[in-house]
Formats: sequence, structure tokens, C-alpha cells
Amino acid sequence: MCATALMGVTGAPALAQDAPQDSSSSSDTNEIIVTGSRRTTTLQDAPMNISAVSAATIESQRLDDIRSLASFTPGVTVADTGPASTGGIILRGIASGDTSVFGANSGNSVGVYLGEVPLYLDFKLIDVERVEVLQGPQGTLYGLGTLAGAVRYIPNRPDTNNFTVDVHGRGYAQSHSDEFGGVGDVAVNVPIIKDHVAFRTSTGYYDNAGFIDYNYLLQRPGVSNPQPGRATATSTGSLGTTDDYAANFRRREDVNYEHTFTTRNQLLLEVNPAIKAYLTYAHQTTKTGGRQANGSGVLGTGKYEAPFRYLEPVDRSADLFSAEFNIGLGNIAQLVSTTAYTKQHIESVDDNTDLLLDLDYGYEAFPAFSSYANNERRYKQFNQEVRLVSTHGGPVSWVVGGFYNRLKYASDRLEYTPGFSNFAGLGRTDDLEYISKLNSKTVEKALYGEASLHLTDQWQVTGGIRYFKYDATVVGGSALPLIGVGIGAYPSTTINANRFKPGSTGKDGIVWKANTSYKFSDDLLAYFTYSTGYRVGGANQVIACTQADLDRAASGGQVLCALPNELFYGPDRTRNLELGVRASLFDKRLQLTVDGYRVKWSGVQVPSQTLNGAIGITVNGAEAVSQGFDFQGTLKITPKLSLIGTYSYVDAHLTRDAAGLVVSQGVRDDAFDGDRLPGSAKNSGSAQLIYTQPLGDGRKVQATVASVYRGNIYSRVGLRGNGEAIPHYTTQSASLNYITRQFEVGVFADNIFDKYAVTAISNDRSSYNQVRSDVVERYYSRGVLTPRRVGVEFRLHY
Repeated sequence: MCATALMGVTGAPALAQDAPQDSSSSSDTNEIIVTGSRRTTTLQDAPMNISAVSAATIESQRLDDIRSLASFTPGVTVADTGPASTGGIILRGIASGDTSVFGANSGNSVGVYLGEVPLYLDFKLIDVERVEVLQGPQGTLYGLGTLAGAVRYIPNRPDTNNFTVDVHGRGYAQSHSDEFGGVGDVAVNVPIIKDHVAFRTSTGYYDNAGFIDYNYLLQRPGVSNPQPGRATATSTGSLGTTDDYAANFRRREDVNYEHTFTTRNQLLLEVNPAIKAYLTYAHQTTKTGGRQANGSGVLGTGKYEAPFRYLEPVDRSADLFSAEFNIGLGNIAQLVSTTAYTKQHIESVDDNTDLLLDLDYGYEAFPAFSSYANNERRYKQFNQEVRLVSTHGGPVSWVVGGFYNRLKYASDRLEYTPGFSNFAGLGRTDDLEYISKLNSKTVEKALYGEASLHLTDQWQVTGGIRYFKYDATVVGGSALPLIGVGIGAYPSTTINANRFKPGSTGKDGIVWKANTSYKFSDDLLAYFTYSTGYRVGGANQVIACTQADLDRAASGGQVLCALPNELFYGPDRTRNLELGVRASLFDKRLQLTVDGYRVKWSGVQVPSQTLNGAIGITVNGAEAVSQGFDFQGTLKITPKLSLIGTYSYVDAHLTRDAAGLVVSQGVRDDAFDGDRLPGSAKNSGSAQLIYTQPLGDGRKVQATVASVYRGNIYSRVGLRGNGEAIPHYTTQSASLNYITRQFEVGVFADNIFDKYAVTAISNDRSSYNQVRSDVVERYYSRGVLTPRRVGVEFRLHY
């Protein structure tokens, strides 16, 4: 699908990963080099579902990460949920979970790669040659997590011949914010030994302004009154008078700021062109102070105002170490070995008050009741892949390889209820209400192969197969210190050994692919693909119930745990049929790709809740299909004026009734055949109009206007269980730049008309304005689109 490129302001091509070229050298998208097939080929000759976003587009549209990148890639949806998390990537509508203002930090139906390294980290798009998006299942060559497709960040490589420095800066003012924002980054390439050793480093800092105000933070948790105006039979109450505010609350403005430091460092060691190694270290830290969300007006709060009682800071750090070896084996094959270790550490705080109120245990009897939770999550991932890629030429080309992945996950959560222990006479001075610890490990092994046969110069066929096997283990425990369950008396914070229960699961299987293409001419290619994909199952991040838990649940006590059938979930699979056409017409003034597809999805992993405590888990429980088409095109209207457009239609829905699939307020609602899947837009598209005026001597002025449309999105399957249709929206951006060979300076505006839009929803309308005794819940929240930014930007090249 979509084997074309979204060209940048100059229509510059994205080029080979290990052979960067001058991006201004060609405007012919068909000459772009891509490596998504694990073999180097031109985009014109790649009979596969791959699109490429060039460095020029990334720069001109200020695409800093995967969230912004999705706007210019057909069939891709990533909600703007702010810097507190990585945005969840949805390709071709393959998503079953509710939308969330919290985004995602790991695990989904899309494989994400930095070069050859699989990971799920949102490294910033600095010093990147291109981003390749492989739509549809990629199970044979990529395997891990490529149920719907794969995204590959292709970095610029070290150059042993030229010393270069590239500096970039951006500053802007943002609507609904009291702060200015700024971005700065630098990339330096240093040849150390000509033709043999080079070092390349890229470092950036993002100081993006926030725009969400937390105006109702508690001054003294456990003493301050969270809702001075209590609900009555005729009123949902209020946050009180001016005097009430002075006595109980404080404010913090623009809390969803982003402070990100990122660096990527590569060392190239080259014996000769046939033997080389790339050693990489990358690091990124991101800090923010709260959610990019509001309370949908609860208790009179505004569009850019959150009703939460506590600041909700998030501190994310990630490290990547990798070694890639490329060794030519004569004229037969190239050996590629990639070894990588990645780790991610996330610390966060969240307002836990509404979760406990929603469980309806009567906590609101304490007039000053509130709760917060401290969370710590750690991911450690080791990968090893070895493959052979044919280089002998002739009508047959092939790839064979092996893959190993080990992912370790650990989490700790501690929930506190300030002042409640003293109020209830429970003797727990630290007010620790709940504590949990969990450790899981998932190991996947795979063998794969793919071969292509050129029956004629115009016609080729490709087949591929992959065998995979995974094993997952989990052990975890929890305790309820306030009531003395599973833990010793205060000050103990150690969960009793008998509260920990281990478990394990595993599975193996085969996925395969068949592809053929016919080249009618140098300017017209048609292709057909049948491919399958899978996503491994695993362990839910929840604690197993003990017999004491079950006994307490039977007597109506507080219980937060999983039954045996809630601890694990199995893999799900996709089967994909697609037909695509790529053409260059009118002397390549019009280049386009149209691709139609139908993806059958079985054993769908869907969100659910535990019977005890309503803890979020994953289960297998539905069948679905996603069908539609994508379009990408570039039209050179005049030598100076170009139009670039994308459009995607996605019809993703259930194909079988699913009993109890959606949970709202503890009630399970059925979903039915035909119910639309959540998370992605049925219709979406973008358009860029680019005008370039040459001034001579390598100078030019360039003006760009862009518009992005995102259709409505369902928050839940079929709008069951109080789901909502999140409205569609359109945004516009523009820039004007003066460009020379050595520098570039310009002005820009994003979201020109300051469009307010909802990007995601957490929980559902049933909890909006819900009253527990005389307290109003603030559980329901809406993600908010980044408002207007106007600023200046520059680039220097030496």
C-alpha cells in the first residue's frame, strides 16, 4: 500500500539509510530509496505497502514526533494527548480499546523501529533522514507487534568524508498560555579516519509551553475541602465562593508543559565498504506537570482548565544501546546482525480520588477526602536479530533470519488517602490505602525467510514465512494497608509473601505472505499482497486473587485482584488482502498511489475489567474487519507551485456479536456485528500547497500552506457503554521561509484559527457529574488539541 513519499517543501526525496544524498538533487519521488523490505530498492520498484515521510516534510511541517507525523500519513491515527505519554499509534483502524487522554507508553498493534532496532519509545525526529510507514501486517519480516504495520525511523548515518554542523532553532508564542515555547537542536558529523571511522551526534532540547491550568489544587490534602459547595437534591454543587477558594485551593498554570532532552550518538567503524559496524547510544528524558485534558466543564471549569485536586507530574527517561554489523559475504549475501538493549523508566503521580469514589466504598463520608497515587514503571528489552540478504543478483533474491526478544516489565503503585486513617480510626499514619508490585517477562523467538522471483523483467512474485514462539510469566502481589490486608502493621510497606502468585502462558504459530507485482511501464506499477500478522499475548498487569481475597469479596469487602482467567490473554492475528497502483503521469508532473485493502482480525485483544475491583485488563473476545483505501499524490501545477495531498477511508467494525464486550459503571454491555471500532477516523486527509520563488545564487523564498482534516472518532466500540463520537476537526498551518545554501530563516503559524477540538476521552459520560452522596466525581476527562502557535524558525548548515 501507498508506496510513495510525502514530499517536503522542495519535494525532496528520502534516501537510503546508509547513503545520504543532497535532498535538493531531485524532485522525482519514484527515485526514493527505501529499505522496508530489508533490501535496498527504489520506491518505484518496491511492490509493497510502504510510504515515506521525507526529512524535508518533517522540517517544513515541524513534525517533532509520531503524533504530528500522523497528520501527513494516510491511514494513521495518533491522538494529541500531550507530552505525558507516547501517543498510541493506530494503523488502518486496527484498535479495539477505548480512547484515553493518557495515551500509551508501550504495547500496541504497530511495531516501532529506530533503524533496525524494535522499540516503543517516542524519540524525537531530529537528524532523521526519513520515516517509513509499512501499512498492513508485516509478520514475516518484522514479526513482533506488527499486527497492523510498522513504523521505522531512519536516522542520518555518520559520514567518513565530510565534517558538517547543522543547527536548528524555533521560538513561538502560544494561545491560552502565559509562557513562550522553544526548540533547539544541533547535529555534528565528525570524520575521524577518512573512509574508516566517523562519529555523528544529534542533541536537542524541547521547551514546549503548556496551556492547561490546574486551578483547584488542594492546599492541605486531608484538611482542605475539595468541594466546598456540596451537591443537593436540586444541584450538583460547586467549588464554592471566593473565600472558600482562598481557604482550600491553589493554582498552577500551564502544567502540561514539555521539557525534553534528547541525544543520539553513532560511531561508524568501517574496514571497507563491505564490512562496517554502527554503534549507537540514544537517551531521552521528558518531564511534564500534568494532563493535556479538561473536565468537560464539570463544576463550572473551562476548556483549558482541569478540575483535578493534585498535580500529576510525569518523568520519563529512555536509553538505547545498539550494535549493528554489516558484513559482505562475497557476491552471495550480506550478513546483518543487530544487538540492542533498551530501557524505559517512568515515574508519575495521578489524582486517584475519583477512582476510589467510583468504586463506591463510601470514602466520601470523610469531608476532606482525596487520594493520589505514586506510580513507577520500568521496561527493559533485549533484542538480537541476524539475517542474510542476497546480493548475487539474478532473477531470485532472498532474505533469511532469526530473531530473539526479551521484554521485562516491573511496576509499583502506592495509593494514599490523606487524613482518612485518622478520620476512620484505622491507625495507619501514612494513609497508605493500596500497594501493588508486579513483574512480568515475555520472550519471543522467531525464524523467517522471504524470497522473490522475477519471472520477467516486468513481473515478480514474492513469498515469505515466519515461525514464532513466545512465553510470558508474571508474578505480583497487592495489599490494602488501611484495613490491614496482606501487609504488616504501620510502618511496614512490605507485601506479605503469601500475597504473591506466579503464572505463565505461551504459544507458537506461523504467519506468511504472498505478493506479486507487474510493471506495465517505468511509470506504472500494480501490486497485490496477501499477508498475515500477529501480536503476542501476555500477562495482564494485575495481581492474582488469593483465597483470602475471594472470601473477603464474598462478604462485600474491598478487593482488587484478578481471577485465574483474567491473568493472561492470547495472541491475535490479522489477514490482509490489498491491491495497489502507483503511477507517474504527464512527464511525472502527477505522481500518485491508490491502494485498497481488507484486513480480517481474529482473536481480538480487547480491554475489559476484573470482576474484583474493576481493574483494567486485556482479554480475547471479538472478530473484526478493517477495509478501505488510501491515496497519496503530488501534482506539480507549475514549475514553482506544487500540491501534495493524502486521503484515507477506513471502515473498521466488528463482524460478530460479542457478549459483555464493553464495561461501564461495572455493567457489561454487548457489542454487535457491524459496530464501528474506536480510536480511528473513518475519513481523514491533508493537503499542502507549496510555492517556491528562486532568487538566484542558490537562494529562494518558499511559502507553504497546509490543511489537515480528521474525521470523527468513536471513544468505544459501537458507542456501546456510554461511548461518544468525538467530533471531526480541521486545522491549518502556514510558513514563509528565506533559504540559502548555508542558512534558512522563516515565520510560521500552526492551528492558525486556534481551533478548539477534543482529541480523546477517558472514562465515559455516565461518570460526568455523577454524585456520590454529596460529592461530584471528576472522573470524566477530555483530551485537548494544542492551540495556535506563531513563531520564528531558523536553520544553519556548515
